[in-house]
Amino acid sequence: MINNSKLAGLAIGAAVFLVPALRAQQAPNAAQDPGPQISVDGYTYTQRTLFQRNIGGPDDQTTQFPPHKIIGNIYYVGTNSLAVFLVVTPDGDILINSTYERNLPVIMKSVEQLGFKLSDTKILLGSHAHGDHQEGDALFKQATGAQVMAMAEDVPALEAMKPGGKTHPIDRVLHDGDEVTLGGSTLVAHLTPGHTRGCTTWAMKVQEGGKTYNVVIICSMGVNPGVKLVNNPDVPDLAAEFTRGFETMRSLPCDVPLGSHTGMYNMQEKYAKLEKGGPNPFIDPQGYKVEMDIDEAMFHAILTQQQKDAAAGPGSTESTR
Repeated sequence: MINNSKLAGLAIGAAVFLVPALRAQQAPNAAQDPGPQISVDGYTYTQRTLFQRNIGGPDDQTTQFPPHKIIGNIYYVGTNSLAVFLVVTPDGDILINSTYERNLPVIMKSVEQLGFKLSDTKILLGSHAHGDHQEGDALFKQATGAQVMAMAEDVPALEAMKPGGKTHPIDRVLHDGDEVTLGGSTLVAHLTPGHTRGCTTWAMKVQEGGKTYNVVIICSMGVNPGVKLVNNPDVPDLAAEFTRGFETMRSLPCDVPLGSHTGMYNMQEKYAKLEKGGPNPFIDPQGYKVEMDIDEAMFHAILTQQQKDAAAGPGSTESTR
């Protein structure tokens, strides 16, 4: 059985990892620029505030959030802002998102508090190839032996992710529409590119109270500050990839929206309601539509601004970022 001391030993030397491709797309003053502004469903957002809503502060990314049952056989075992989901089955469990290496003891604690064992995890999946979601894959596999599966388009970025020099494990390469099945539970991998080349939105059906619900775990459709949708030397058709991603997201039936960051589905607000009893607040089909409206409106606002700046030439605002 895995214990905290073993995980602590494995995690020695773990550091924050940022995917090189993402770093290369960001300019020095991107962090200070609020970016375009949109209004959706009565709320106003800038590119910066949306980004901050998702990542939270440094403590939010490492502080345990109370583990809880979401619906059916899906449980939450992540931090305040980095979502980690556990799908429990009779034949072992599936974990989605290892996050940072230093969070492995946090995840294990949450799993055990729910009455499960991290060592029962048979499959490790991820949302996308950024360090805050998949840096811990190698450490997790080392600790549990779980099979790591990832979307083909994200494999190059994952293979470049080597915390402490570890080779990033990939036991099965997935493609759009592939199914991952264990113990009667099936998750479908949907390629929703843009945020990363292989950004993966997971969909599955769960049963609760005699009803079947469609669960969608949103990868991310956000455009991070500093990312170039126009004249991107690494991904020339990045805007088109985002557009394809939104088309797929809009096509998915969703009763229960979840996401790679807790802010994407208002987890803390819903958890507070869950504690008070009553209808399951995580059943929120309208919340899914609103989140897509927010992300798509922001995408178009950023794209429009960058197109204007590119047309204006070297003296434009965007060209100095």
